[in-house]
Amino acid sequence: MVGIAQVNVYLRVSAVLSYVLTACLVGLDAQTKIIFFVARKATYRDLEAFGILVYVDSAAAGYNLLQLCKGLISARFEGNLKGAYIYIFWIGFLLDQLAAYITFAANSAALEAAVLAVMGAEEFQWMKLCNKFTRFCFQMGGALFCGYVASILMALISFISAYNLFRNYSPKRFLHLKKT
Repeated sequence: MVGIAQVNVYLRVSAVLSYVLTACLVGLDAQTKIIFFVARKATYRDLEAFGILVYVDSAAAGYNLLQLCKGLISARFEGNLKGAYIYIFWIGFLLDQLAAYITFAANSAALEAAVLAVMGAEEFQWMKLCNKFTRFCFQMGGALFCGYVASILMALISFISAYNLFRNYSPKRFLHLKKT
């Protein structure tokens, strides 16, 4: 039987891998085409939302690695925390929520930029990029998919953090800790 702590570890490792894959796909994706005798290179720097996505997903991967390390350290010193454990659960819960919301927002902004790259906007004289840079756009689509998978994994991790936090409170008295 797999315990809640093991599921949390598996989800965090999967989220780290998804975030790293997203950041690498976006950050290393480039395609060069010759348009009207001029070499034009498409990279993630062409749209600011993609650059932000690289930084946010890299930071989220680092955060999850730190949380994995915290889990290893707290498992070793489990009995020595005395009353401080509730503060650690609150901080973990709030940081997990923050990471889930920020990564979802960054992925959504990058998706909006990708839609502009696919569709263009004639009103603003923005040309379509994906009819000329197809490989670049397909890789960005795969990166966005990986980013949304990582966001879903972070939402599941946030559910586990909420469970770990609120199971310590009494069901009969509002925000009172259970007697141990």
